[in-house]
Amino acid sequence: MGLLSLAIWTPIVFGVLLLAVGRDEHSRAVRWIALIGAVIGLLVTLPLYDGFKLGTAAMQFVEKTTWIERFNVHYHLGVDGLSFWFVPLTAFITVIVVIASWESITERVNQYMGAFLILSGLMIGVFCALDGLLFYVFFEATLIPMYLIIGIWGGPNKIYAAFKFFLYTLLGSLLMLIALIFLYNQSGGSFDIAAWHKLPLSSTAQTMLFFAFFAAFAVKVPMWPVHTWLPDVHVEAPTGGSAVLAAIMLKLGAYGFLRFSMPIAPDASREWAWLMIALSLVAVIYVGLVAMVQKDMKKLVAYSSVAHMGFVTLGFFIFNDLGVSGGLVQMIAHGFVSGAMFLSIGVLYDRVHSREISAYGGVVNTMPNFTAFALLFAMANCGLPGTAGFVGEWMVILGAVKANFWIGVAAATALIFGAAYTLWMFKRVYLGPVGNDHVKALQDINSREFLVMALLAVAVLAMGLYPRPFTDVMDTSVAELLKHVALSKLN
Repeated sequence: MGLLSLAIWTPIVFGVLLLAVGRDEHSRAVRWIALIGAVIGLLVTLPLYDGFKLGTAAMQFVEKTTWIERFNVHYHLGVDGLSFWFVPLTAFITVIVVIASWESITERVNQYMGAFLILSGLMIGVFCALDGLLFYVFFEATLIPMYLIIGIWGGPNKIYAAFKFFLYTLLGSLLMLIALIFLYNQSGGSFDIAAWHKLPLSSTAQTMLFFAFFAAFAVKVPMWPVHTWLPDVHVEAPTGGSAVLAAIMLKLGAYGFLRFSMPIAPDASREWAWLMIALSLVAVIYVGLVAMVQKDMKKLVAYSSVAHMGFVTLGFFIFNDLGVSGGLVQMIAHGFVSGAMFLSIGVLYDRVHSREISAYGGVVNTMPNFTAFALLFAMANCGLPGTAGFVGEWMVILGAVKANFWIGVAAATALIFGAAYTLWMFKRVYLGPVGNDHVKALQDINSREFLVMALLAVAVLAMGLYPRPFTDVMDTSVAELLKHVALSKLN
C-alpha cells in the first residue's frame, strides 16, 4: 500500500469501524475513535510533502494495479502539482470538523462521524485517481455520505435540500459518464486519463466533450446559473457538513476542469473560454451583490462561496500561468477561509439556535476571544493582504489584467463587494451594544472551540504571509498544462 492508498483508505476504514461498532451510549468513545482516525488520516499525508519532487510535471507516488481486467480498468493513483495540496487539505479539514462537531452532535454520533471519515477518503480518491472510471466512482460516491449528512442531521427542510443537492449533482455527472465511455472507445479500450490527453479528437468531438464535462463540473463548483442548490443546502446542512461542502466538495468540480476539460478538449476550451469567463464574472459580480441582501448568515457565506469560486474558473480560462496558479491558490485558500466562516457561524448557532443576522448584535461584548477570530476570518473573506484570501484573488486579477485589462477591472470589483457584504455582516452581528438577552447570556468559546479557531487562524495567516510552498509545488504542472493546451491549438 502506497502513501496515497493510505491517505484514501485510512479514514474510510475508521469510518466503517464506527458504523459497525458505535452506539449512542458509547458516544464518547466513538468521538475519540473518529478523532484518532482523522488525525492518523492527516499524519499519513504529511510524508507526501517531504517526498514531492519540485521541477517536474510527472505524476508522483504512482500506484497501479488491475481492478476490472475485462474492461482494462485500473486502480491507478498519483498526484502532480495540480492535485497535490488537496490531499492534506482534505485530511486537515476532516480533523477540524470532527473536533468542531464534538458536542453539537448528540444523536447517531457514530453514523455522523463515520460518514465524514468515509467522505474524506472518497474526496481524496477523486484528487488522486488517474483512471477515468475510478475517478467517476470516487466522484459519485462522495454524494452518498454528504446526502446522508444533510438529510439526517440537517435543518427543518433537510429532505428537500438533500434531494436538491443529489439530483443537481447526479444529473450533470451522467453526461460525464457518457463522455468517459466515448473516450474509452476512442482510445482503443483504455480508461487512462493521461492517454486521453493525447487523443487527436475532432473539433466537434472536443466541443461535445467540453460541454459534457461542463455539465458535471459547473454544477459542482457551482457556477452561475446552476448554483441555486448551494444556498439551500448550506442553510439546511449541519455546521460540519457546510464546512466540508464549502472547503473541499466544491473543489472537485474546479479540479475536474483542470484534469479533464482543458487537457482533453484544449481547442474547445479555448473556443468557449469567453463563455467560461462571462459566467465567472457574473458569479463574481452579480452573486456578490445577491450576498449583500441576505438576512441569513449561512446564506450570505454560501453566496460568497459562489463569488469566490468564480475567481477560480476565471483564472483557469484566461490561460496564463498567473491565472491558473491563482485559481489553484484560491481553491486552497477558500478551503481554509470558507470552512472557518461556516464553523464560526456554527459556534453562534450552537448557543442561540438562530442564523438570522437580526438575532445578534454586540457579540464582542460577551465573546471577545471569539470575535477576534471572527474578525480575522472576515478580513480573509474580504481578501485582506496578509491573509490566505488575498493571494489567489490577487494572482487571478493580475492574470486577468495581463489577458484583458477590462476583465481584470471587472474581477477586481469582487474585492469591493466582498468587503461590503462581509464587513456589513460583521458590524451587525459583532459590533455595537448588546443586541438582546440571548447575546447578553452568551459564553465565550471554550478550549475545544478555541483550538478549532486557532488551527484555522494559523492556516489562514501562514498561507497569506508565505504562499511559496503552495505555488512552488504547482508551478511546473501549471506550465506543462498551458504548454499542452497551446501546442494543441497550433497543431
